[in-house]
Amino acid sequence: MSRFVLRAALSGLADVDVTQGPSTITREWGQRRITITCNVRGRDLGGFVAEARQAVADQVSMPPGRYHLEWGGQFENLQRARARLLIVVPASFLSIFGLLYLTYRNVADAVRVFTGIPFAWVGGLVALWLRDMPFSISAAVGFIALSGVAVLDDMILVSYIRQLRKRGQSLDEAVEGAALTRLRPVLMTTLVASLGFLPMAFSTGMGAEVQRPLATVVIGGVIGAMVMSLLVLRVLYVVFQGRDVASVEA
Repeated sequence: MSRFVLRAALSGLADVDVTQGPSTITREWGQRRITITCNVRGRDLGGFVAEARQAVADQVSMPPGRYHLEWGGQFENLQRARARLLIVVPASFLSIFGLLYLTYRNVADAVRVFTGIPFAWVGGLVALWLRDMPFSISAAVGFIALSGVAVLDDMILVSYIRQLRKRGQSLDEAVEGAALTRLRPVLMTTLVASLGFLPMAFSTGMGAEVQRPLATVVIGGVIGAMVMSLLVLRVLYVVFQGRDVASVEA
């Protein structure tokens, strides 16, 4: 009875109809907010958001001042992670080079060992391409972890070359002897790093979308670093023979 009286009273002011609508109206800072969510699979999140922004700008027109769009969720976390990586990556490189210089007390040898990092990054990129994986934050973290592991192979060769040079061997003999003698330790270092990440690279459980890119980068990177250290590092020593002779410690 009371319901009928209420509708009768409002009929003089407005038309009252029963329609379907949202169960709740959310607000943020006193303004209404509508959240639209979607899951991005099979491609990189940054590229998807860039295309979505362009599509919204071309097809959706909104009155200025009253409405605005914000891209949040995982994309917001991606933006924050990128800002942190701009600090972490240079700091990691400087730390690695500083430790190499303190180890050898020689800029030339430190630079030779440091060249294993870009070679390893090439292997990581090739591994992502072969598995058709987009570059993500987890893959970027994998490249940072790979940078520390990649220099191990070169350190094994450089340290042994320096020992052979101190024994009186020529540059060519020292480089060739180190490549042959240290093949097994270099191979063992690569296998330990790559086999340890195999379960993560082929995982399918919860969190696999984060583990697979990281493990793929590390496995491909350490294999690329091994091949390059056995081939390219020898060439670097031959090319910079004059510098190498001047830097050998008595």
